[in-house]
Amino acid sequence: MNKEIFEKSFIEKLDKNFPELSKNFDFRFKIFSEFNTLIFELNKCLILELNRASITLTNHLLERLLKLALIYNESGFGPTPLEEWNEKFGEPTKKYSSISLGNSIELCKKKGLISVSEKDILFNTIRVLMRNGFSHADSTDILANIPDETPMFVGNLKRPNDKLKEVGLNQKIIPTFQALQMEDFAKENAKPYFHFVFKLIHKIENRIIEKK
Repeated sequence: MNKEIFEKSFIEKLDKNFPELSKNFDFRFKIFSEFNTLIFELNKCLILELNRASITLTNHLLERLLKLALIYNESGFGPTPLEEWNEKFGEPTKKYSSISLGNSIELCKKKGLISVSEKDILFNTIRVLMRNGFSHADSTDILANIPDETPMFVGNLKRPNDKLKEVGLNQKIIPTFQALQMEDFAKENAKPYFHFVFKLIHKIENRIIEKK
Protein backbone atom coordinates (compact mmCIF):
# COMPACT_ATOMS: atom_id res chain seq x y z
CA MET A 1 0.00 0.00 0.00
CA ASN A 2 1.15 3.51 -0.78
CA LYS A 3 2.76 5.37 2.14
CA GLU A 4 0.84 8.56 1.31
CA ILE A 5 -2.46 6.77 1.98
CA PHE A 6 -1.34 6.01 5.54
CA GLU A 7 -0.07 9.54 6.08
CA LYS A 8 -3.33 11.05 4.88
CA SER A 9 -5.39 8.75 7.12
CA PHE A 10 -3.20 9.40 10.19
CA ILE A 11 -3.30 13.17 9.73
CA GLU A 12 -7.08 13.19 9.24
CA LYS A 13 -7.64 11.17 12.41
CA LEU A 14 -5.14 13.24 14.38
CA ASP A 15 -6.87 16.47 13.38
CA LYS A 16 -10.28 14.97 14.11
CA ASN A 17 -9.61 13.35 17.50
CA PHE A 18 -6.70 15.17 19.15
CA PRO A 19 -8.73 18.13 20.48
CA GLU A 20 -10.98 15.75 22.42
CA LEU A 21 -8.42 13.18 23.52
CA SER A 22 -5.32 15.30 24.15
CA LYS A 23 -6.45 15.82 27.77
CA ASN A 24 -5.68 12.14 28.36
CA PHE A 25 -1.97 12.98 28.05
CA ASP A 26 -2.17 15.38 30.99
CA PHE A 27 -1.85 13.19 34.07
CA ARG A 28 0.56 12.45 36.87
CA PHE A 29 0.20 9.25 38.83
CA LYS A 30 1.27 9.26 42.46
CA ILE A 31 1.80 5.51 42.69
CA PHE A 32 1.28 3.83 39.32
CA SER A 33 4.09 5.51 37.36
CA GLU A 34 4.54 2.22 35.48
CA PHE A 35 1.48 3.17 33.45
CA ASN A 36 2.89 6.36 31.93
CA THR A 37 4.10 4.87 28.64
CA LEU A 38 1.13 2.49 28.47
CA ILE A 39 -1.38 5.35 28.75
CA PHE A 40 0.45 7.27 26.01
CA GLU A 41 0.40 4.21 23.75
CA LEU A 42 -3.27 3.57 24.46
CA ASN A 43 -4.31 7.15 23.82
CA LYS A 44 -2.52 7.10 20.48
CA CYS A 45 -4.61 4.04 19.55
CA LEU A 46 -7.77 6.00 20.37
CA ILE A 47 -6.67 9.04 18.38
CA LEU A 48 -5.98 6.86 15.33
CA GLU A 49 -9.29 4.99 15.90
CA LEU A 50 -7.55 1.64 16.41
CA ASN A 51 -10.52 0.59 18.51
CA ARG A 52 -9.97 -3.15 18.84
CA ALA A 53 -6.31 -2.55 19.68
CA SER A 54 -7.41 0.03 22.24
CA ILE A 55 -9.83 -2.34 23.96
CA THR A 56 -7.27 -5.15 24.07
CA LEU A 57 -4.64 -2.82 25.52
CA THR A 58 -7.15 -1.43 28.02
CA ASN A 59 -7.82 -5.01 29.11
CA HIS A 60 -4.10 -5.36 29.80
CA LEU A 61 -4.06 -2.05 31.67
CA LEU A 62 -7.01 -3.08 33.84
CA GLU A 63 -5.64 -6.50 34.77
CA ARG A 64 -2.25 -4.99 35.57
CA LEU A 65 -3.88 -2.19 37.58
CA LEU A 66 -5.75 -4.58 39.86
CA LYS A 67 -2.67 -6.72 40.49
CA LEU A 68 -0.47 -3.70 41.19
CA ALA A 69 -3.15 -2.30 43.47
CA LEU A 70 -2.95 -5.46 45.59
CA ILE A 71 0.86 -5.42 45.51
CA TYR A 72 1.23 -1.75 46.53
CA ASN A 73 -1.54 -2.09 49.10
CA GLU A 74 0.53 -4.77 50.81
CA SER A 75 4.08 -3.54 50.19
CA GLY A 76 3.51 0.19 50.62
CA PHE A 77 4.62 2.83 48.14
CA GLY A 78 6.90 5.26 49.94
CA PRO A 79 10.61 5.82 49.26
CA THR A 80 12.65 2.65 49.87
CA PRO A 81 16.42 2.12 49.64
CA LEU A 82 17.30 0.24 46.45
CA GLU A 83 18.86 -2.67 48.34
CA GLU A 84 15.49 -3.32 50.03
CA TRP A 85 13.35 -3.49 46.86
CA ASN A 86 13.63 -7.28 46.49
CA GLU A 87 12.41 -7.81 50.03
CA LYS A 88 9.68 -5.18 49.71
CA PHE A 89 8.11 -6.50 46.50
CA GLY A 90 9.10 -10.17 46.52
CA GLU A 91 6.28 -11.72 48.53
CA PRO A 92 3.42 -9.47 47.28
CA THR A 93 4.46 -10.02 43.66
CA LYS A 94 4.63 -13.78 44.18
CA LYS A 95 1.21 -13.71 45.81
CA TYR A 96 -0.69 -11.61 43.28
CA SER A 97 1.08 -11.55 39.89
CA SER A 98 -0.50 -14.77 38.56
CA ILE A 99 -4.05 -14.58 39.90
CA SER A 100 -7.04 -14.47 37.56
CA LEU A 101 -9.01 -11.33 36.79
CA GLY A 102 -11.98 -12.63 38.77
CA ASN A 103 -9.82 -13.18 41.85
CA SER A 104 -8.18 -9.75 41.42
CA ILE A 105 -11.59 -8.09 41.38
CA GLU A 106 -12.78 -9.99 44.46
CA LEU A 107 -9.61 -9.27 46.43
CA CYS A 108 -9.59 -5.57 45.51
CA LYS A 109 -13.18 -5.30 46.73
CA LYS A 110 -12.37 -7.21 49.93
CA LYS A 111 -9.41 -4.91 50.67
CA GLY A 112 -11.40 -1.73 50.01
CA LEU A 113 -9.58 -0.79 46.79
CA ILE A 114 -12.74 -0.77 44.66
CA SER A 115 -16.36 -0.07 45.55
CA VAL A 116 -19.32 -2.45 45.32
CA SER A 117 -20.60 -0.80 42.14
CA GLU A 118 -17.13 -0.88 40.55
CA LYS A 119 -16.78 -4.53 41.46
CA ASP A 120 -20.11 -5.34 39.83
CA ILE A 121 -19.20 -3.50 36.62
CA LEU A 122 -15.78 -5.13 36.47
CA PHE A 123 -17.01 -8.64 37.19
CA ASN A 124 -20.34 -8.76 35.39
CA THR A 125 -19.72 -6.52 32.39
CA ILE A 126 -16.07 -5.83 31.67
CA ARG A 127 -14.80 -9.32 32.52
CA VAL A 128 -17.45 -10.91 30.30
CA LEU A 129 -17.69 -8.50 27.38
CA MET A 130 -14.36 -6.71 27.09
CA ARG A 131 -11.87 -9.26 28.40
CA ASN A 132 -13.55 -12.40 27.03
CA GLY A 133 -14.72 -10.70 23.84
CA PHE A 134 -11.35 -9.30 22.78
CA SER A 135 -8.44 -10.74 24.78
CA HIS A 136 -10.01 -14.22 24.58
CA ALA A 137 -11.62 -13.72 21.15
CA ASP A 138 -14.98 -15.03 22.40
CA SER A 139 -17.78 -12.98 20.85
CA THR A 140 -20.60 -15.05 22.37
CA ASP A 141 -21.79 -12.57 25.00
CA ILE A 142 -21.26 -9.46 22.88
CA LEU A 143 -23.46 -10.90 20.13
CA ALA A 144 -25.97 -12.55 22.45
CA ASN A 145 -28.77 -10.05 21.80
CA ILE A 146 -28.56 -10.23 18.02
CA PRO A 147 -31.45 -12.26 16.52
CA ASP A 148 -30.67 -15.86 15.61
CA GLU A 149 -31.85 -15.15 12.08
CA THR A 150 -31.44 -11.94 10.08
CA PRO A 151 -33.19 -11.66 6.69
CA MET A 152 -30.85 -10.92 3.79
CA PHE A 153 -31.46 -10.87 0.06
CA VAL A 154 -29.56 -12.45 -2.81
CA GLY A 155 -29.67 -11.12 -6.35
CA ASN A 156 -27.97 -11.86 -9.65
CA LEU A 157 -26.05 -9.09 -11.42
CA LYS A 158 -26.41 -10.92 -14.70
CA ARG A 159 -30.19 -10.99 -14.28
CA PRO A 160 -31.01 -7.77 -12.39
CA ASN A 161 -34.72 -8.04 -13.08
CA ASP A 162 -35.05 -11.38 -11.29
CA LYS A 163 -36.83 -11.37 -7.94
CA LEU A 164 -34.51 -11.14 -4.96
CA LYS A 165 -34.23 -14.32 -2.92
CA GLU A 166 -34.59 -13.95 0.86
CA VAL A 167 -32.12 -15.89 3.00
CA GLY A 168 -32.08 -16.05 6.81
CA LEU A 169 -28.57 -15.93 8.27
CA ASN A 170 -27.36 -16.22 11.85
CA GLN A 171 -24.79 -13.46 12.28
CA LYS A 172 -23.66 -14.90 15.63
CA ILE A 173 -22.07 -17.98 14.08
CA ILE A 174 -20.74 -16.74 10.73
CA PRO A 175 -17.16 -15.39 11.06
CA THR A 176 -17.57 -12.57 8.52
CA PHE A 177 -20.61 -11.15 10.30
CA GLN A 178 -19.08 -11.76 13.72
CA ALA A 179 -16.13 -9.57 12.68
CA LEU A 180 -18.42 -6.77 11.47
CA GLN A 181 -20.43 -6.80 14.69
CA MET A 182 -17.28 -6.82 16.83
CA GLU A 183 -15.89 -3.89 14.85
CA ASP A 184 -19.06 -1.88 15.47
CA PHE A 185 -19.00 -2.80 19.17
CA ALA A 186 -15.36 -1.67 19.43
CA LYS A 187 -16.11 1.68 17.76
CA GLU A 188 -18.87 2.36 20.27
CA ASN A 189 -17.09 1.19 23.41
CA ALA A 190 -13.32 1.77 23.07
CA LYS A 191 -13.32 5.34 24.41
CA PRO A 192 -15.77 4.93 27.31
CA TYR A 193 -13.99 1.75 28.41
CA PHE A 194 -10.62 3.49 28.49
CA HIS A 195 -12.05 6.47 30.37
CA PHE A 196 -13.60 4.14 32.97
CA VAL A 197 -10.25 2.43 33.63
CA PHE A 198 -8.32 5.73 33.48
CA LYS A 199 -10.55 7.19 36.21
CA LEU A 200 -10.32 3.95 38.20
CA ILE A 201 -6.53 4.28 38.35
CA HIS A 202 -6.85 7.64 40.15
CA LYS A 203 -9.57 6.34 42.47
CA ILE A 204 -7.51 3.31 43.52
CA GLU A 205 -4.42 5.49 44.01
CA ASN A 206 -6.33 7.78 46.35
CA ARG A 207 -7.75 4.83 48.30
CA ILE A 208 -4.30 3.29 48.81
CA ILE A 209 -2.91 6.66 49.92
CA GLU A 210 -5.78 7.18 52.37
CA LYS A 211 -5.28 3.72 53.85
CA LYS A 212 -1.56 4.21 54.36
